[in-house]
Amino acid sequence: MRLNINFGLLIVVMAILNACTPKEDPLNPSSEAKLIFKFKFDPTQERLNNLGLPSAMPAGNAGQSPVFNGMSAHYYELGNTALTPLGKGAVLYWAPETSMGGSNAIDFTKCRIVKEGEVALEVPLSTIPKGTYEYLRVSLAYQNYDIKFKFEDQILNGTLASFIGFNTYVPSFKIKTKDLTVNSNKKQGFWAFETIYSVNSGDAAGTTVPNPIASTSPIPPGSCVVTAAFPKPLVITGSETKDMVVTMSLSVNNSFEWKDVIADKQWEPLKGESVVDMGIRGLKLTVN
Repeated sequence: MRLNINFGLLIVVMAILNACTPKEDPLNPSSEAKLIFKFKFDPTQERLNNLGLPSAMPAGNAGQSPVFNGMSAHYYELGNTALTPLGKGAVLYWAPETSMGGSNAIDFTKCRIVKEGEVALEVPLSTIPKGTYEYLRVSLAYQNYDIKFKFEDQILNGTLASFIGFNTYVPSFKIKTKDLTVNSNKKQGFWAFETIYSVNSGDAAGTTVPNPIASTSPIPPGSCVVTAAFPKPLVITGSETKDMVVTMSLSVNNSFEWKDVIADKQWEPLKGESVVDMGIRGLKLTVN
């Protein structure tokens, strides 16, 4: 009988405690406010050059706007003004690097590859230094997309994996369905292309990295730190209670570019049409 009384009291106490404990709304979970970043890939966005100026397709070249499967970035920084040197702003994230391949390089095994609209990075707003920030700088590392090519008068689809970071240690990676073993560092511009027939790899001659503040805040040669201004300065007060979502819209407007030897604006790699550029053609920001 004593056991029954104690058990009954325990139930009463638990009921009281539960009544006093706030219930978390599953649709609006209580959590610390964050700064959240997501990618968008826009084939209609203005096509820019390394200085962030409009760029037409050079004579003798052709391009196409890829269909993106994923993107990875290994560095995010908020810049106060156009005079803020790279690395002197608020560094939000710096992905792991390694010397496994010899020199220091991005560790591809630690890269977070996301699709359009997925969360690429989230940072508690309370951890960001209070201040006003006019620019975002994002160092892109890897991109994966589908493109078309011409083979024996047929237009076929293929998948291209492109490493655009300053240097990346790549043990192995999957392009679409096939794996490619590398086990070495690869400089910016290394790519691999998978078709139903084969897997080929090579190096692009260039990688466009738009930086509209290059004259006051340059980036190191060979890096892929894309820069853009916020539509209005981003103000961090330290007292934010709601998430802030930054959509990073990347221009992929004819971002895959080649020497158009046949002059038909169709990529024909077996006809000697070499890849010229596979960089990003601009960054535009929106904040919600």
